[in-house]
Amino acid sequence: MTDPAARPPAPKKRGRPARTDAGSGPGARERILTAARAEFAEHGYDKASIRGIAKGAGVDPALVHHYFGPKEQIFAAAVEAAAAPAFSAPDALVEGGLEGAGERLARFVLGMWEDPVTREPFLAILRSAVANETAAGIFRDLMASRVMLRIAAELGGGPDAQLRSELAAAQLVGVAMLRYVIKIEPLASADLEQLVAMTGPAVQRHLTGA
Repeated sequence: MTDPAARPPAPKKRGRPARTDAGSGPGARERILTAARAEFAEHGYDKASIRGIAKGAGVDPALVHHYFGPKEQIFAAAVEAAAAPAFSAPDALVEGGLEGAGERLARFVLGMWEDPVTREPFLAILRSAVANETAAGIFRDLMASRVMLRIAAELGGGPDAQLRSELAAAQLVGVAMLRYVIKIEPLASADLEQLVAMTGPAVQRHLTGA
């Protein structure tokens, strides 16, 4: 009779792990997204791993693959979730008409960077996008389709509407990069309202030429 202890272990089944050992359940998807943002923020896109994301979320790596697929897809999902507040930027732009839109847009965007809740995921996205072309492409495509094209449409279209909207975005992203990532002084410590007052006219000029 064969000794049961000598039997080889049964092969592991592929696919989604069992709920009992994967940590799956209510909120698992949200935990994975939160862990993904933290992983990308700490390690950048290149060094972030599915295993690290799974560990941070308390789930099996197979569950991360089940919900999101490969790393580029979970990065895209993390970007979309983190940048969701920015998707209402076109609404902030045209509220009250295009007059004064530059100042409103500057206050809206910089206000999101001032909020610690939205700043951390923005930092993770920006650092990954700067260092990796795959991450940059995902971020670029998402922002172009969800924000910049809508802003261009609100500007009335025209041959240079998209260019003007991207120049306005470049103005604000540049300020955010120097203030919150590089932390160059005195920009890093400047009062928010002072920045809005000084940046708004430049954004307005890009948007409307006025």
